[in-house]
Amino acid sequence: MLEVMAKDGVGRITELRDWLSAGLIGSDGLIERLLIGLLTGGHLLIEGAPGLAKTRAAKLLAGALSGDFARVQCTPDLLPTDLTGTDVFNPRTGDFAFAPGPVFHNLVLVDEINRAPPKVQSALLEAMAEAQVTSAGVTHKLPDPFLVVATQNSIEHEGTFPLPEAQLDRFLLHVMLEQPDLATERRILDLVESETRDGPGAPPAIDLSVIRTARREVAGIHLSPALRDYIVRLVVATRVPPFGDEIEHAVSPRGSLALAAAARARAYLAGRDHALPEDVEAVAGDALAHRLVLTWAAAAEGRTPRAVIAGILAGTEAL
Repeated sequence: MLEVMAKDGVGRITELRDWLSAGLIGSDGLIERLLIGLLTGGHLLIEGAPGLAKTRAAKLLAGALSGDFARVQCTPDLLPTDLTGTDVFNPRTGDFAFAPGPVFHNLVLVDEINRAPPKVQSALLEAMAEAQVTSAGVTHKLPDPFLVVATQNSIEHEGTFPLPEAQLDRFLLHVMLEQPDLATERRILDLVESETRDGPGAPPAIDLSVIRTARREVAGIHLSPALRDYIVRLVVATRVPPFGDEIEHAVSPRGSLALAAAARARAYLAGRDHALPEDVEAVAGDALAHRLVLTWAAAAEGRTPRAVIAGILAGTEAL
């Protein structure tokens, strides 16, 4: 199994990972999450302060793939059709023809998604969940592969529209970025000055067929019955005491599916044909925290969804 994986996908994915690491200093966690999304067909929400390379990460990933890329800069006056496309009247034929929007690309960067009004956010639901867009009663399939990378700032909330729970639940992972330390920031400065002087290095140019093959291989990563049981116990713990008492809306079964998919992809990136508890634990916070809503009392006491997930991990035996 490992030999087949290395031949078909892992080698090229490792090449992609190394290239991204060279262009995103100190962002190994973000890179791993981007690749997990790419390998599972799951979408990512990246949140952090301005200047933490959220947009750069998505653009670097897009530049390394042979597919199409589109960027949507969200603003309060954005319309749903600005994302999905619309039917346009052709005076020559007297018919309406569908003009696809930017969502009809392999990788779509939705920058500052929380600046888009709720009707625009809702327009993404069908695309993210079913890889299709329905316009005037006609369903149009999105390209394969299809990946949405959305960003939002953790500051400047004036004029923004918080993402509803249904929208958040469509994201496989919600990645929170932190400020770099001194040594990392110095390396970032050196990198940017080097790119300004010499230009960025050539991307590996990963063909989309490689991604499709890798996705099939990821789907074949083994999850033992005991590990599946561990995943389910983590999710169900958000619904029952003691942690369920702090939670108003618990994680749905979609959380179990997301956690299993992310664990498989992480094992694949490590060159294994089976997932381990450490794979589940590494991605649990990003896969589950955004799917639950705390009670008012728990939030008033300073509890956070990620702290609750960390507590569940600490209190749940793996195998």
